Amino acid sequence: MDYPHLFADRSEAGKLLADELVTLKLTDPLVLALPRGGVPVAKEIALKLNATLDVLVVRKIGSPSNKEYGIGAMSEDLKPLFSNSTLLSESYYADDIKEIVEDEKWELKRRISQYRGHRTLPRILGRTVILVDDGIATGVTAAAAARYVRSMGPEKVIIASPVCPKDNDPWLEKYADKVFCLQRPPLFSGVGQWYINFKPVTDQEVLLTLKQFHTNEEERRQSL
Repeated sequence: MDYPHLFADRSEAGKLLADELVTLKLTDPLVLALPRGGVPVAKEIALKLNATLDVLVVRKIGSPSNKEYGIGAMSEDLKPLFSNSTLLSESYYADDIKEIVEDEKWELKRRISQYRGHRTLPRILGRTVILVDDGIATGVTAAAAARYVRSMGPEKVIIASPVCPKDNDPWLEKYADKVFCLQRPPLFSGVGQWYINFKPVTDQEVLLTLKQFHTNEEERRQSL
């Protein structure tokens, strides 16, 4: 397929990404989706690779002046990673940022409980972990996820996304062994512009996908 390409939806993007990832011939990979948008993409990858699928929760830390603009992120270790540390030295922002971080910690814990309940993450030690999102903009959420996964001793960390900016964020290269993107358009103003259908993914969709995968895995184990 010629790129740049407008993806019909996240499912199509996932299938195209899976076709590329399968050429890596990975053994026992673990696919971790960054919810919610990464789940439909990761579903197609896990199906193609016959891999274990789960979610890794990450929360963006928005700017005090514009919550949609991410100045940082954190994953399930609750350790913030900031893309612009100079903001932290500004006394004008310090209290606001601290409050935002605490709010996001609460929301992150809530989502872990909602999506996984009492289930822990699958084994990461010694495995190749593929972190999947529907697109990478600033890269800070993917970097926070990769940093957390890296701390648990995987063999390799791969960040996979259908679309990314032209140049990698240095942090992605620091925490991931490979950043795998289908396309890196020269003009990139947002992830949604590269999808025809970019409707929000609901919590119900996330839970249904996880339920289907875990039910199928249990049936496979019982059949062995």
